[in-house]
Amino acid sequence: MSHLAFLLGLLIISFLVHSLFFVPYINLLYRIKFQRLEQRTKDAFGKLTPIFDRFHKKKAGVPVGGGLLIILITLALYGVSFLTLYYLKEWYPITSLYPELIEEIKIVLFTFIAFAIIGFYDDFRKTFLPKNQDFFGLRLRHKLILQLIISSISAYWLYTLLDISFIYVPLVEWRLPIGFWYVPFAAFVILSFANAFNITDGLDGLSSGVLVIALIAFWVISAGLLDTPLSVFIPLLLGGLIAFLYFNVYPARIILGDVGALSFGATFAVIGLMLGKPFTLVIIGGIYVVEAVTSLIQLFWKRFYHKKLMPVAPLHLYLQYLGWEEPKIVMRLWLVSMMLAVFGLWLSLLR
Repeated sequence: MSHLAFLLGLLIISFLVHSLFFVPYINLLYRIKFQRLEQRTKDAFGKLTPIFDRFHKKKAGVPVGGGLLIILITLALYGVSFLTLYYLKEWYPITSLYPELIEEIKIVLFTFIAFAIIGFYDDFRKTFLPKNQDFFGLRLRHKLILQLIISSISAYWLYTLLDISFIYVPLVEWRLPIGFWYVPFAAFVILSFANAFNITDGLDGLSSGVLVIALIAFWVISAGLLDTPLSVFIPLLLGGLIAFLYFNVYPARIILGDVGALSFGATFAVIGLMLGKPFTLVIIGGIYVVEAVTSLIQLFWKRFYHKKLMPVAPLHLYLQYLGWEEPKIVMRLWLVSMMLAVFGLWLSLLR
């Protein structure tokens, strides 16, 4: 069995297993009423968001928590995959699991699970405890503090366990050694992408579809480097995301929820950092970057100038405001993401 055949087989198996569970899982979420509530939402300053509510009120009642199923199945399949690799190690041509790769597994799974716990708790509060809180879900500052702690732990392990202390700049092929400053840099990247993914996850199929495209690019890079933990983890996650997208494309029957959005965004960042591709990460994940930046600019403008710079943010919501239909926005941003992924892969192959 070739290396590529084994990895493609993992994606197929993951897709089939996830597909088998999604229909009964959606029915279960309906039964326990784990659904998006029809409720007026507020922004980070506690202000009502009438434009957002106008475009998203029809999504009330859609089950939340698709990310939880993907996380649980991906973790189970990841464990089975490495047991299989262990028994095939005598004849399977793949990098052996030396200690550094064990540390990679530790960092990826810690980020994947820890951010999922924060997201699940937030989803639970939004759904079942809406009257016992001042803000919809976790307070923003509490959520950010928890995310910062986890991001810092992941970043510290990247620095100490994997000895990553530089930033590689493509084209000019610079390796900028920054020493311990890598820790706050990596923590910022992880925190940013976790929230950028969450901001982008506002239209049916948008954030997950972009992630599928971006992960395929990183899968090619990790497989080329024979990075076993990532080249095995990525197809398992991809299989779940593709199965999820079948039910998440417009009109969605299920949405990720914060449990998936925070976990997948943070893990995506860790994958890019672990491969030593922070600049490539920004390019391949360019849709997330633009969505987050437009949202941040709007927030800062309202904070310092007490008025909106744009009628609404982030980008996808502004496009809705201009009259674009939801499927058109999603499909066109997928196409942009494809070209960004190709450009990011091209840069990574220049060295």
